[in-house]
Amino acid sequence: MIIDLQNDFLASLETSVVTSLVANTNRLVRTFRAKTLPIVWIRQEFRADLSDAFLEMRDKNISGVIEGTEGAQIHPDLEVSESDVTFIKKRYSAFFGTTLDQHLQEQNIDHLVLCGINTHACIRTAAIDAYQRDYRVLLPRECIGSYDDEHARVTLRYLDGKIGRVVGVEDVVEMARQERRPTHVQNEDCDGVEEF
Repeated sequence: MIIDLQNDFLASLETSVVTSLVANTNRLVRTFRAKTLPIVWIRQEFRADLSDAFLEMRDKNISGVIEGTEGAQIHPDLEVSESDVTFIKKRYSAFFGTTLDQHLQEQNIDHLVLCGINTHACIRTAAIDAYQRDYRVLLPRECIGSYDDEHARVTLRYLDGKIGRVVGVEDVVEMARQERRPTHVQNEDCDGVEEF
């Protein structure tokens, strides 16, 4: 599940960070596609008048990811296929106000790999909401990012071993290739998990 890798959001990150996020996410997309594993893109998008935006945006008149604009589009270097599924969300969590959970249940999905931004906001809330729906969550550290490094570090430390597992992109690639399912292992130091 790739969350919010859209032009407006990525514009706040350094070019090298965007390049790395895109390259690592594409690596997972190609691996999943080769194994015919489902790929879901999540985009946040609002009306120009912000009537469907969240409170902070409305209160401060913050305009971003407006429907129909280039800024709301997924980064052009990401390898999106017409066969992939896309959900539009209006709040931080990809589950809130969408039919994502229903779609995942219909596909018999019980494990989720989350990629995207921002770690401390949309990734965090999606991970928690997934966990509360009994999905096992993997967070490949090279495929998630944030404009706020401090809050991202705290978030990963909290999520790892409680809500999901922070792992390397190569770990996910290897699991997908071998069609292994991860186990939920406590990892207190947020440095990755060596055992599966």
